[in-house]
Amino acid sequence: MYIVSSCLAGINCRYDGGNNLNEKVVKLVKEGKAIPVCPEILGGLETPRTPSEIIRDEAGNRKVVNKNGEDVTTEFIKGAMKTVSIAKIVEADQAIMKKNSPSCGYGKIYDGTFNNNLVEGNGITVDLLIENGIEILTVDDLD
Repeated sequence: MYIVSSCLAGINCRYDGGNNLNEKVVKLVKEGKAIPVCPEILGGLETPRTPSEIIRDEAGNRKVVNKNGEDVTTEFIKGAMKTVSIAKIVEADQAIMKKNSPSCGYGKIYDGTFNNNLVEGNGITVDLLIENGIEILTVDDLD
């Protein structure tokens, strides 16, 4: 069983109210092989919402802030924890996540400047999924 970023399944939950539909992910959901989750919605954020990115303070600690400078780290952590709970309930051993996202990004995420610059790193949810033994994939791995 997979869990998948809801936006990849065509659900309009992105920060801008859109989605990132991927037909292969939709097929997995329709076949009952994948459960869509949106950590940001699970964490209590609305759609649409102000875009957010991860920044690091001088001590190297991560926090998530939106483009207005508001700290939304608590919501991102809450959503990550709920996502892991869902993964455990459905016994998912893999997750197909949206690239570059502050929640679901794997390998690369935006750098916190809101200038479309990517840096090495993972989103908040992806790190927690990895800590819980769940393998992370992106849509590129489905090709």
